[in-house]
Amino acid sequence: GIINEHMATRSKAGIFDVSHMGRLYFKGSNTLPFLQHVLTNNAMALDIGESQYTLIQNSDGGAIDDAYLYRFKPDEYLLVVNASNRDKDVAHFEKHLKSFHDVEMVDKTFEEAMISLQGPFSKIIMEQIITQGSLPEPVRNSLSIVDINGIEVCLARTGYTGEPLGFELFIKAGNACSIWDLLLQKGAAPIGLGARDTLRLEAGLPLYGHELGLDNERKEIPIFASKLSKFAVSFSSLKGDFIGKDALFLQDLAFKNIMGQKFKNISHLPRMIMPIAITGKGIARAEYRVFVQDKHVGHITSGTMIPYQEPEGSGLNGIFKEKPKRRSVALALIDSNIIEGATLEIEIRKKQCAGIVVPWHMSSQAPPFGRSIPHDQLRLKQKTKESKNYPELANILISKALTNHTWRAKECINLIPSEMSQSYISRLLSISDPVNRYAEHKEIKAFFGEDVSYYQGTNFIREVENLLNQEFKTFFGCQNVESRVISGQMANTAFYSALVDFINRTDRKQEPRKIKKVMNNHIIKGGHLSAQPMGALRDFVARDPKTEKPGVINFPVLKENPYKIDIKACEAIIKEHQPELVILGKSMILHKEPVSQIRRLVDEFAPSCIVMYDMAHVLGLYGPHFQEPLKEGAHIVTGSTHKT
Repeated sequence: GIINEHMATRSKAGIFDVSHMGRLYFKGSNTLPFLQHVLTNNAMALDIGESQYTLIQNSDGGAIDDAYLYRFKPDEYLLVVNASNRDKDVAHFEKHLKSFHDVEMVDKTFEEAMISLQGPFSKIIMEQIITQGSLPEPVRNSLSIVDINGIEVCLARTGYTGEPLGFELFIKAGNACSIWDLLLQKGAAPIGLGARDTLRLEAGLPLYGHELGLDNERKEIPIFASKLSKFAVSFSSLKGDFIGKDALFLQDLAFKNIMGQKFKNISHLPRMIMPIAITGKGIARAEYRVFVQDKHVGHITSGTMIPYQEPEGSGLNGIFKEKPKRRSVALALIDSNIIEGATLEIEIRKKQCAGIVVPWHMSSQAPPFGRSIPHDQLRLKQKTKESKNYPELANILISKALTNHTWRAKECINLIPSEMSQSYISRLLSISDPVNRYAEHKEIKAFFGEDVSYYQGTNFIREVENLLNQEFKTFFGCQNVESRVISGQMANTAFYSALVDFINRTDRKQEPRKIKKVMNNHIIKGGHLSAQPMGALRDFVARDPKTEKPGVINFPVLKENPYKIDIKACEAIIKEHQPELVILGKSMILHKEPVSQIRRLVDEFAPSCIVMYDMAHVLGLYGPHFQEPLKEGAHIVTGSTHKT
């Protein structure tokens, strides 16, 4: 039944026959302008091997359908649409195709099958059956084409369940049964559309006819009523004019006001789709009315009772209990000024049932499992009672410190160098007077470039710092040293800030320009966190107008070793993208980096580019026995006192 199928997907892996979905292929010289006109997202952002969620919009900013756009091959795009809307979508496209020459639309819905494999074991299963090729990059929406026992399969890291791991397979119809049987043999459970609906509801994903389209009063639901729309609607200048642009722009303004809890100018978005947890006894169903203090504020768009596994323990140490529990959840279209945490009532069979607006019903942030988040387990910010017995608190702290010191020094093996027990003299020096002194200093032109300290009483600190800097210069063979930063994140942040300042040195009146393009190692392939847009690089790299994402290009890697850079492939990428900064260096992965080769390519194709080597994890290995990046062509090396 649905309960078992839901749990099989969440705990292991489930396969869904979704061949009923419409599959429309577009090709021709004007395909991209056409897609930019009739879809909400920026199709130009898709490279080969990428996909995106998008919508088919009308001129009023409502949804004709929601869809997924895939680019498996250079010369064609695949658009997957809802089965019930396929004829309507085709008619809509045919109407607009008249304005675009050399665009061909081919409906292959009945020529191809589509299978969805979802759940924490899905990756293991796919790895077992692929006979040639490889899985898509471990990033949502990535694509690849593989061979399974002689059958070509287009493979996408997409899905409609909220699972952090999942794939959708596109196969010629005649080969579908053999692939289906193979997935079953490897342990996947067959799942019906009923469980697919409970899974997507738990994940908070919209369904056309419920959260998109017309509401229960036959009024158009604005596209931005669904929060997912912020990922599916683009106002990039590369899109130009497109259907419904003006209406969607007004919705977007209202959406931003609502997210900032400014509820004055939201007439274009009077209601929003919000997750509702039912706290009373009852099951909320579609079209049930919702009230706040007897005021009618909207209606349920989707609702049911779903199963979930309760975790035992917390964080990474938690495990799931075997027997699932159940909870009543819903999505509702309610007044936009109702915020998370608000309590409300749902009218169920003429009786009021309590509910609460929650941020989400589940999360996929801890792969490989999607984790349910019951409303009573949401961590709310609450004031904790503090003890005022300070002598007792001090004694507890001292006792714990001594226990920890003994444990660290005598009872465990410290694998990170900076966590190794210090020598006696190191401990003495680390508690000496200068350690916690503020000793900031700066070169001052008025004093003939002398490095002047801001505070008195810091002469000894400066002496030690100068000795350290001189040792660094001798050891690394470099001209300049900044030794005040103590972590890789801080070192990289200091450098990125200095580089942005340098880029803007000729114009101090305009908004500072960020680094246009950065080339780095992908974090999954060994790249440092501090070299990623999610880390220290975030505030210093510009957004690429084409992709609308941070302007970061990852190094291509060798097929036989995903942690080694493919130098041959780098040439074309550097030539095309002209990066202003290249960041070498890896976290945990002990490989020499091709500094001299990268420097040669940079000098030839992007001569203003800076080559940086983040040695935070390997600085202690600097030298001829491992690598000397500054001698090999790096402009700058960063490191830290941690992990080296």
